[in-house]
Amino acid sequence: MLGKTNYKTISTTVTNSGFTENPLHRAISTSIRPLWILGGSLLLLSSNAWSQEAGSTTLSPDTGFYGFDQNVPEVLTTTRLRQPKVRVPGSTTVIDGDMIRDLGVMSLAEIFRLVPGMVVTAVGSDQPVVTYHGTVHYEQRRMQVLVDGRTAYRTTLADMDWQSMPVPLEMIERVEVARGPNSAAYGINAFLGTINFITRDPADTAGVELRTVRGSRQYMRSFASVGDASSDYDWRVAFEKRQSDGFDYAIKHNSDTGRYDQNPYHNGHDMNVLNYDSRLNLNSGFNAEFRAGVVDGINEEDRLEDGELNAQENPDIDVRDLHMQTKLNFTPSSDHFYHLQISYESFKRHQRWHILQPSSVLTCLDNGTPLVANPGTCFDPSTDPFTALVNADIEDSRLEFELQDTRVFNPDLKLVSGIGYREDTYTSETYFSGTGHDYQSRVFGNLEYTPVHWLTLNAGGNWERTTTTHDDYFSPRLAANFVLNSHHALRFVYSEAVRTPDSYEQSPDYGYTLRDIAPSQFSVYDGIRADTTDLLEDPATSTLGQKLDAERIVSREISYFGQFPLDEGMFQLEVRAFDDHMRDMISGFISFDTWNIDNNVAIDQQGFEVEAQLQFPGTTLRTTYGYLDQDGWYTGPSDVSQKVQNKAVSLMSRLSARHSGSVAAIQELPYNLKFSSAMYWANNINDTLSQRIDFRLAKTFYMPRVTGQLAMTMQHYVNDEPVLRTDNNIKDPNQFYVEAGLRF
Repeated sequence: MLGKTNYKTISTTVTNSGFTENPLHRAISTSIRPLWILGGSLLLLSSNAWSQEAGSTTLSPDTGFYGFDQNVPEVLTTTRLRQPKVRVPGSTTVIDGDMIRDLGVMSLAEIFRLVPGMVVTAVGSDQPVVTYHGTVHYEQRRMQVLVDGRTAYRTTLADMDWQSMPVPLEMIERVEVARGPNSAAYGINAFLGTINFITRDPADTAGVELRTVRGSRQYMRSFASVGDASSDYDWRVAFEKRQSDGFDYAIKHNSDTGRYDQNPYHNGHDMNVLNYDSRLNLNSGFNAEFRAGVVDGINEEDRLEDGELNAQENPDIDVRDLHMQTKLNFTPSSDHFYHLQISYESFKRHQRWHILQPSSVLTCLDNGTPLVANPGTCFDPSTDPFTALVNADIEDSRLEFELQDTRVFNPDLKLVSGIGYREDTYTSETYFSGTGHDYQSRVFGNLEYTPVHWLTLNAGGNWERTTTTHDDYFSPRLAANFVLNSHHALRFVYSEAVRTPDSYEQSPDYGYTLRDIAPSQFSVYDGIRADTTDLLEDPATSTLGQKLDAERIVSREISYFGQFPLDEGMFQLEVRAFDDHMRDMISGFISFDTWNIDNNVAIDQQGFEVEAQLQFPGTTLRTTYGYLDQDGWYTGPSDVSQKVQNKAVSLMSRLSARHSGSVAAIQELPYNLKFSSAMYWANNINDTLSQRIDFRLAKTFYMPRVTGQLAMTMQHYVNDEPVLRTDNNIKDPNQFYVEAGLRF
């Protein structure tokens, strides 16, 4: 338990973090000087608001749960405590579900275009990627993603599959994004932040709701839900179908003509999601929540883009996911509550295709001759060809237990603490040559203390042990919030976080097993395995089998949150300045023929983010902006070429946008019409520019016991150059969608 007497101990721990500053870079004291300057500026910004309420700075306990005006937004995710934004130890973006729907957002990943500092794009065969401050490409490893408090990312790759995530847009109550390291609350994967999807309460969705959307590139989404609510039992069953053809075409080099041609691109998806949510109210002090869901569908993969070993057909991925979650909520008194949460998730990906190779490959595999090192012998086109079936099947599951206790000792002292345990199991003939297990256990806590009405202190931390490195880690966070009045606060936050390698990074055994070999004269080789070592393009630089260490970050933040009440509205402003130092970052390629990941990059990054919203009755205006200055350098072995060193550093910045932001407006009109528009942009993503403007017009019909809605959305891509990759191409810059919905 973190108490007042622990402050000195924690400070000693975090200031002797073991980070060695590179002599070629600024000292820490110099690098954070701009943060202090900004902090002083923000203090001046709020001085007028402070003086206006200086005569009434005592906070009335009748104005809200925490003694603040009810209009001050509260967040749940940052510390696990319910806190108003003036007391939260860090910047947290809250996106309301109604705003998501009013803006015509068409997919889960696109929600995060509304978050300052976040970049949304696609890799591979239209695989959505969501990042905060970059540092990723294919594998989105450094963000914790939760759905109603349940860990949602895949276990083996610590990755997010946004296409199959079981959260219909209609069921989102709000999305909270804690920007900045949040391992103090959620452990290892919350390296750069935490995303928490909070779904609508079944009691709020009683009845029947139907909605269908159709649009460009064969986009189709259909949703249906039915539920009921009573004093004892609330429930909901919801079904969603998602379908899209993805990007229109890919650019590929034609070896015969020497030109680059537009090729058909097989990169869509077709997903079916079924969810059940319920709450059983047994008495005033105890209720039980149960959630379950299944996902069934296809993620299309293009043969030329994703097929290995000269694939003869598209290696589509068959998706079968399952989740179950039980949460027992106990409330012994008004100032003490705790919960026990148990969840189980299963992710199944079946991917199979036929390959065509010369039979000399089989001879080399049988003799143990490296294939790439002997191309003339092993890939002899004069030998008879053969076909074989290979697979990239993988099944992984997560069983997780969590006990969390919250105590409100008095209005100025609150504590949340808990323990957790997780077991990950993975099975794959291709990636692991069998079955493996990883285990994690953790203890976490956060103490909020307000010694005087103008100062709130937060001290939190997470101790965790994992078998991926067979080591334990402590991630602390300290924060001081100077509450200028009930609507304004200036925050100073220090945090540390770690991210351990996932199972695939740390313990791979990568290779394809050849089955159903034809013609029959080669059937004697059936079951032979082609390992990564057989196809490595540069065995000298391979790190396959090398154990990796944990990545580490030290982050400092100065941020301001303020609300400015107007005659008939409210203006809200949040500004965040940050200074991050990341060490032992894992960079490199993970593929069948190239494996060179290592703890070989260090990054220093500074920047600032702005989030502002102006609301009047019937009108909402919102804007965000993020600026990122990122400086990375190579820290790995010196015996590798300069080209390899530069590549390792550049990979960490491929999705780092120097400038990014959004502007959105929602306006209610006469005759039950509602108009909205939004512009999103991100500059310098792998030397490309992304800009898009959306427009939506909706008409709502109110009838006895029935509400209906018709809407049309247009997405206009301002620039026609593909973002990040030459394969991300859309023929028509104007994309159209129509939707219809009923609720009764």
